[in-house]
Amino acid sequence: MNDSTDHIRTKDALRRSLRAARRAHAADLDPRVRALVLMRPPAALADLVPAGATVGLYAAAPGEAPALGYARHFHEAGHTVALPWFADRAGAMQFRRWASPHLDELLEPGPFGMPQPAASTDVIVPQVLFVPLVGFTAQGDRLGQGGGHYDRWLAAHPGTVAIGLAWDCQLVERLPREAHDRPLAAVVTPTRLYGPFAGAAND
Repeated sequence: MNDSTDHIRTKDALRRSLRAARRAHAADLDPRVRALVLMRPPAALADLVPAGATVGLYAAAPGEAPALGYARHFHEAGHTVALPWFADRAGAMQFRRWASPHLDELLEPGPFGMPQPAASTDVIVPQVLFVPLVGFTAQGDRLGQGGGHYDRWLAAHPGTVAIGLAWDCQLVERLPREAHDRPLAAVVTPTRLYGPFAGAAND
């Protein structure tokens, strides 16, 4: 067994464990508390989100840290907001404009079952991208879902600042790293900001 296979098996085991912890945590939250978390970004993130920057977010899957509050915040602050878009399950991830996070009817079902902008909306490249994750470290390492969509997109757009959104229970001491893994500029949880890490705004 080579190192690559070891990393894959280790990551798969971590994903199973962390997904279970994430689901349990989200299910235990009082709905009134869940509705209030991650509504506004911490002031310390201001340097990573310049005025007028295009901001990419995501439609949260069950159990994921919610991103709708941030979408509304940045829209109201005058930022252009974008969401992932897929032509089909084999297609590359793009980002398309979400004209208003206050209007869910502007979205349609995507091939993975998540809402996404209509195909007629503009393709844009976010300057700042808030990403979902399964696990993270205090140093900004990220464990994703395993599909590689964000890894590939970020590799193709190295100028985009990537920031994680997560529950506190998703923090781990360390993660196996591979050559394509890109550290995050910061990670935000309902109780804490990890980072911004040195040089993150210029990566």
